[in-house]
Amino acid sequence: MPKMPTINFERLVSRSIARRLSKLLDLAGVKTTVNKLLELMILGAFLIFIVTSFALVLLKFSPAISAVVGLVSAAVYIAAVYMVLQYFIDKRKTAMEEMLPDYFQIASANLRSGIALDRALLLAARPEFKFFSSDVKEMSRKVLGGETLDSALTEFAAKYRSYQLQHAVRMMLEAVKYGGAMADLLDQLSKDLRNQQLMQKEVAGQLLMYSIFIAFAGLIAAPLLYGLTSQMIVVTDTVWKGILAQNPGGLPTTGVSFLKPSPPKISPGTYHEFSIIAIIIITGFASLIMSAISSGSAIKGIRYLPLFVAGGLAVYVVVQYAISLVFSSIGSI
Repeated sequence: MPKMPTINFERLVSRSIARRLSKLLDLAGVKTTVNKLLELMILGAFLIFIVTSFALVLLKFSPAISAVVGLVSAAVYIAAVYMVLQYFIDKRKTAMEEMLPDYFQIASANLRSGIALDRALLLAARPEFKFFSSDVKEMSRKVLGGETLDSALTEFAAKYRSYQLQHAVRMMLEAVKYGGAMADLLDQLSKDLRNQQLMQKEVAGQLLMYSIFIAFAGLIAAPLLYGLTSQMIVVTDTVWKGILAQNPGGLPTTGVSFLKPSPPKISPGTYHEFSIIAIIIITGFASLIMSAISSGSAIKGIRYLPLFVAGGLAVYVVVQYAISLVFSSIGSI
């Protein structure tokens, strides 16, 4: 049987986008090609567009609205893939920075025993450092292959989106260039990094109350108010339906025409849809803001985002159900 032709998705985007995606994959430590990533993004977005548009057409929405919603859904999917990549980049960077003080301390001890710098860095790459050790070994292979230590260290630092690592490598290169006690420098870098990590934990602890307030506002307060308002509109709409059934012409005015009562302009179904969208947005941003306050990185909030959205919607549904039981004696509620 003839083989199915393969599509080169890299040709569908510009070279600058392909290079940027390749850089993001390297920073995230994801072992895949740019073509595979583009295949996942393009085919996934196209499938979501088709399914969403077709489903909305079956639900009697107009083709134009269905196409717009499908395009928005596809764009959200692509943005979600990009945010997941950013999350892996930040997670990898954070894990590496936690290993860095121990790594520098071991490398300093190797230097004090009389080992050369490149060898000391390689021997400090213990198995417990996991992916960081693999990158150090790759750097060492480049040095053994004839590449200068300066360029190998620079390429090594570029594998992480970490200012701490880049600053440390820059100071090491300056010490190599101008001369200096490299072992003492690595010891001092290790101490500074530990102090900085301790300070970050202290700041995160002091900002805990702000995180709790954001979580309460997004998870409980906002869904509770939306659920309460939604049921109030349902009750009001039910009451007005009964009034208009008894008075088809509307309520009579009592001398002041501009005070004539009228039914609400917003239907319960419309407000319910608005509430769902608003809760998803509020809880999503609450997870990102809480992460930014507690850890200094908003992208880490992606891991809390599904929990926040599910929790907010659950509170909304529970509040609606509880209030509907309270007003069950009114109309058909």
